[in-house]
Amino acid sequence: MQRIMLKSKIQRPTLTGTELLYEGSITLDEELLEKADILVGEQVHVFNVNNGARMITYAINAPRGSGTCMLNGPAARLGTVGDKLVVLSFCNIDEAQAKMHKPIILRVDEKNRVRG
Repeated sequence: MQRIMLKSKIQRPTLTGTELLYEGSITLDEELLEKADILVGEQVHVFNVNNGARMITYAINAPRGSGTCMLNGPAARLGTVGDKLVVLSFCNIDEAQAKMHKPIILRVDEKNRVRG
């Protein structure tokens, strides 16, 4: 049996911008994507802590060290600059691996840089 497990979580990045005139996605600092093991184009779930909005989209990268966390396209309507988000990615793994699986959890500061 396969299980869908949390692969990685970026906890409470601050939304730095929105761009309505785009096809859709979330743009994240390349360093965050790398440390969270999220590939460009990979499906992610995004939760807005401030307003409860939830969406499924895909990740695109922003320049490394930029601190960018931006909602694009229709998703731009689901957040306001300064909102806190949660970004999640998942993986399918077999049941034996699932029992030992440990997700990557990244906590970030106010400038969207990994803490600790």
